[in-house]
Amino acid sequence: MQSTLESQARRTELRPDLLEAFAGKMMVEMGAAVSGALTVLGDRLGIYTALAKSGPINSQDLAKATSLDERYLREWLAAQAASGYVDCDPEAGLFWMNPEQIAVFADPDSPVAMSGAFYSISAAYHDVPLLEAAFKSGKGVAWGDHHNCLFCGTARFFRPGYAANLVSSWIPALDGVEAKLKKGALVADVGCGHGTSTLIMAAAYPQSKFIGYDIHEGSIEAARQHAAEEGVSNVEFQVATAKDFPGSGYDFITIFDALHDMGDPVGAAVHIRKALNPDGTWMIVEPLAGDKLAENLNPLGRVYYSFSTVICTPASRSQEVGLALGAQAGEKRLRAVVEEGGFTRFRRASQTMVNMILEAKP
Repeated sequence: MQSTLESQARRTELRPDLLEAFAGKMMVEMGAAVSGALTVLGDRLGIYTALAKSGPINSQDLAKATSLDERYLREWLAAQAASGYVDCDPEAGLFWMNPEQIAVFADPDSPVAMSGAFYSISAAYHDVPLLEAAFKSGKGVAWGDHHNCLFCGTARFFRPGYAANLVSSWIPALDGVEAKLKKGALVADVGCGHGTSTLIMAAAYPQSKFIGYDIHEGSIEAARQHAAEEGVSNVEFQVATAKDFPGSGYDFITIFDALHDMGDPVGAAVHIRKALNPDGTWMIVEPLAGDKLAENLNPLGRVYYSFSTVICTPASRSQEVGLALGAQAGEKRLRAVVEEGGFTRFRRASQTMVNMILEAKP
């Protein structure tokens, strides 16, 4: 008994060198966490855009260019420089953005634009009371119950990757789909959110008809507004779930970063199988993940597991079956879902640093 107590004491004894290193890591984490709010401010107030245009500038001139308060800007700039989000000459009091920083924070068309993610992250902090209750009860948190920052943030977070890859590489990697879309096809984009993916496809393939479906009425309203603003006429948006969206004879059905959020993904697969033409194609875009936990213990897995904890798993749990695949389900698990839904052909058609593009056929 005595030896057991001594062994436990040794295990709980602090190791100063490791403690210092871990405390240092947490200091970095704290800075990153609070800098997220400053990133949202920089985006909302147009500070990044002004910096990208100005070149080296001091806080006084930046205040004139942005019509913002100089003292607040001075502190914001110092925090951004300490984070490495902007460059600076501390002796001269000048600040600027290098091309890489501009690509991430100030260019909405950049394939690595990331400002939108910080809006979604801010929603997670707002939603802590909802998540606390869910952890205790095991119940879910519906997509529409989250803070509004989540919806526009999600659309902005995914748009750069879709714009850079969807038409140029993902669709061409599928068997025969591009030719159908150019000729004229009927397409359903299920779980379309604000319609980003739907509108990119509709603009690229004007001979085809696109229908975006989503369970969240607010997102469908936003999608319709975006379609009107962009002048895209071969598209419509309707409120529906993946298990009850109307119509049949679809040539192409897509789900972008949403299958793992569904309560009954197998039921969705069954419905999609019935709605497709016999020679139709289902494209599933999912977060890139390995099939085992050990394969996902990396920076990308950290981001996706975190979002999955606060958004994806609660969304699934709020629905009828609540399978809760999670954002790091992995290809093996996704294949099982798709095949259980009645599909006989399944392959990974393409991938990026953050997504895998899966093709399923009846």
